[in-house]
Amino acid sequence: MNNDTALSYPTLNLPPADLSIEHTGDAVTVMDPLRRRRVRLTPEEWVRQHFTSFLVNHMGYPAGLLGNEVALTLNGMTRRCDSVLYGLDRQPRMIVEYKAPTVALTQKVFDQVWRYNMVLRVEWLIVSNGLQHLVCHLDKESGTYAFLAQVPQYDEL
Repeated sequence: MNNDTALSYPTLNLPPADLSIEHTGDAVTVMDPLRRRRVRLTPEEWVRQHFTSFLVNHMGYPAGLLGNEVALTLNGMTRRCDSVLYGLDRQPRMIVEYKAPTVALTQKVFDQVWRYNMVLRVEWLIVSNGLQHLVCHLDKESGTYAFLAQVPQYDEL
């Protein structure tokens, strides 16, 4: 990673990620291993790359079951979930929504991922700005939900 670029983004409440960052003219891009292409590096993308690296390299989530920028249709409009974890049956199990580190994780932010879940109907919702992570488990049978203190290991899902 280019040190100049790393210094321009805050240290996150996540393990360091080995990012491939390139400068081309005025553009700064990062390789997204899940999308298998370079994407523009923004504060939100900085969080996404660190969080997905954390899930795969520290929490045991299979990279092959994670997708970034997953399209869905909500109220007739196309929206994109930042990341989705799929089960072995290829059904969605978790939605992760990222915000820039400067964005507070408010009810409005959580409502966004809740709306996405009206379509995908997953049992796990996570919202992260890289500094704070809100983790919610939905019990489909009882219709209840609970917030967890930390992101679960993959084998705990």
